[in-house]
Amino acid sequence: MKIAVFHGSTREKGNTEYLAYQAVPRDKATHLYLRDYEIQPITDLRHSPEGFPDIQDDHLQLVDQMLEHDIIVFATPIYWYGMAGPLKVFIDRWSQVMRDTNYAHFREELGKKKAYFILVGGDQPTVKGLPLIQQLTYICQFYDTKVGGYVIGEARKPGAIVEDHRALEAASTLISELQ
Repeated sequence: MKIAVFHGSTREKGNTEYLAYQAVPRDKATHLYLRDYEIQPITDLRHSPEGFPDIQDDHLQLVDQMLEHDIIVFATPIYWYGMAGPLKVFIDRWSQVMRDTNYAHFREELGKKKAYFILVGGDQPTVKGLPLIQQLTYICQFYDTKVGGYVIGEARKPGAIVEDHRALEAASTLISELQ
C-alpha cells in the first residue's frame, strides 16, 4: 500500500506534523507539505461558457501524487475551527480537476482510495474539531473514498503535542495497513 500524507500546516515542524509522523513515519510514506507548493485559489467558473482557465501552478503535480497512492492522509491544524488554508485551497481546486478532460478518471480513482485525517487544535479539539472531521468525511463520501479513521490531538503551543499521550497512542495505531 502506497501512502501519501498531505500536510496542510503553514508551520514547519509543528504539532500536526509531529502527530502525523507518529501515524505515518517519514520512511513509510510520501509526505507532501502544501506550504512548499504554489496553489492558486479557485475562481469558480464551472457554469461559465469558457469554463476554468488553465492555471500554471503546482496543483496538478499534487493531484498526480495523490492519484499514485492508495491511502491518503490529510493532516491539518484546526484554524478557526476549520482546516488550514493550504489544504482548503488544494481541495477546492478539485472542482476544476473534475472538469479537466485529462483527468476524466479523477472521481473514479478517488473512489478507490482510503483516507485518514489527523488534526491538532487548542480549544477543546476533540469536540470542536468534530465538524471538520464531518466536513472531510463528506468530501470523501462525494468521491466514494473510504474513510479509515482519524486522530485529533490537543496542543496550544509549539511542541505541546508531546504531552497528549492519548493522541500519540491513537496515531501510532491509526493506519492498520502499517501494522
